[in-house]
Amino acid sequence: MAPRHSLLRLSLMSALVLVSACKKQSETKPEDAKQASAESTQTKPQGKTLMVGLVTDVGGRGDQSFNDSALRGLELWGAGKKMEGGSYKDVTPEELKASLPPDLASHGIVPLAVTPVVLQSKVAEDYEPSLQLLVDQGAALSVGGGFSLESAVETVAKRNPDAKFLLIDSPLVGTDGQPYSLPNVRTVEFKEHEGSFLVGALAGLVTQANKVGFVGGKEVPLIKKFEAGFRAGVAATNPKATVLVNYTGNFDNVADGKQVAQDLVSKGADILYHAAGADGLGVIHAVKEARDANKPVFAIGVDSDQSHLAPDAVLTSMVKRVDLAVYEAVRDLSQGKLQGGDVVLGLKEGGVSYAPVRVEFPKRAEALEKVEQLRAQIVAGEITVPSHPSQLTGTPAK
Repeated sequence: MAPRHSLLRLSLMSALVLVSACKKQSETKPEDAKQASAESTQTKPQGKTLMVGLVTDVGGRGDQSFNDSALRGLELWGAGKKMEGGSYKDVTPEELKASLPPDLASHGIVPLAVTPVVLQSKVAEDYEPSLQLLVDQGAALSVGGGFSLESAVETVAKRNPDAKFLLIDSPLVGTDGQPYSLPNVRTVEFKEHEGSFLVGALAGLVTQANKVGFVGGKEVPLIKKFEAGFRAGVAATNPKATVLVNYTGNFDNVADGKQVAQDLVSKGADILYHAAGADGLGVIHAVKEARDANKPVFAIGVDSDQSHLAPDAVLTSMVKRVDLAVYEAVRDLSQGKLQGGDVVLGLKEGGVSYAPVRVEFPKRAEALEKVEQLRAQIVAGEITVPSHPSQLTGTPAK
């Protein structure tokens, strides 16, 4: 069997060949094509093309959540490309416009002069060599997609001080356990507990059983932020409700997510919120099956708007703007102003929110009005949302 680092190098070279072919195709297009109107969304980037690489975590492309959000920020918004049948295709102005949620419509998101190269990780041991390969091949920016890449980004960034990196979902952590910065690494963290508070508040208002559930992936501090915020939100609007909590132990096993969700539904939970990566697809599937069996249950998605997976079963999703964080880093790179340091995005900064609620339920308008009131209180600093379950004592009541 070939060494794993050799397979990774072949993967990267294949990606580069693919990108080169796409570039050649675009260069042979007629020069006299109609120029889009001023009102149209721009999809043809201008200027010198920069290679931007992204290493996914083990959840990979197609998780409909965190990784797909990062890929949207790089490929769709950053490069004006979409992956179809193993190759990149240009997106149309209509496709780009449709991908932008209403709150980002005025952010001036247009494709940039970048070439995306994506390496999917099968195991954690892929992270460091994949990042190094991107540097070796001349990537102007290498993105570590997820907190689990923290150590790999730190190692490769120290080894290559002239290369630039973006780490999503974690600060750099020193040997003393304290966060620190490197001049060539931008880290982006989110206040997931704030967004989770809002969907928890909604769950507390919608539940008929006074029993809801939380499904986490790995039981790590990051996912504890989701749990803490959700539980606090439920308590804020429905102190009588019980929150059942379970963890799958991973982020890349749909079957585990489905099994845990089925267990929580069998215990009477009628709303399940997941923060479990690809495992969450199993959670949504289990809820959809329960609804098909006439059980009045809902799922709450995470990171991306997951309503399209089961329109009648997904109440909302806690949206984390990983896509925007990646896009803004790429934009800053293209403008020559990407700097290291830590960026933290919460409700106030537009880094987290909740997706449009498209399903019907009793007293829907009143529930959404209450959630928006809570959002305003958080933004104003009137409510401080706990970021760990140990802080839940004294959670603000409704």
